[in-house]
Amino acid sequence: ALQQNLGHMEPPIVVVLSGGNIDPLLLLNVIRFGLGASGRYFAFQVRVEDRPGELARLLGLVAETGANLVGVEHHREGVGTRMGEVDVILQVETRGRPHIEELITTLAGHGYHVDPL
Repeated sequence: ALQQNLGHMEPPIVVVLSGGNIDPLLLLNVIRFGLGASGRYFAFQVRVEDRPGELARLLGLVAETGANLVGVEHHREGVGTRMGEVDVILQVETRGRPHIEELITTLAGHGYHVDPL
């Protein structure tokens, strides 16, 4: 019956395939991978001094570039972290690879070393 009906359909014809039982975490990882590959999502780590206002300063610079903050992690302890320093991991939405380069250049110009994750 389906084959008979196809002869009467007008293009464009779309077939919807659904994976309703896909694991939500797997789906999230697939989406993040796709966004990262296209330059629309960027996760990175920077180290800042452990002083009041340093995180706000960093986030202000990110905002000035027009990147949209999705997530932030603030770690006072960890491998390689020295006294008086804090590791900050940021996840941001970007407009593409040139925007990521602009973000890295802006942060580097203010003394931050960006480690992409």
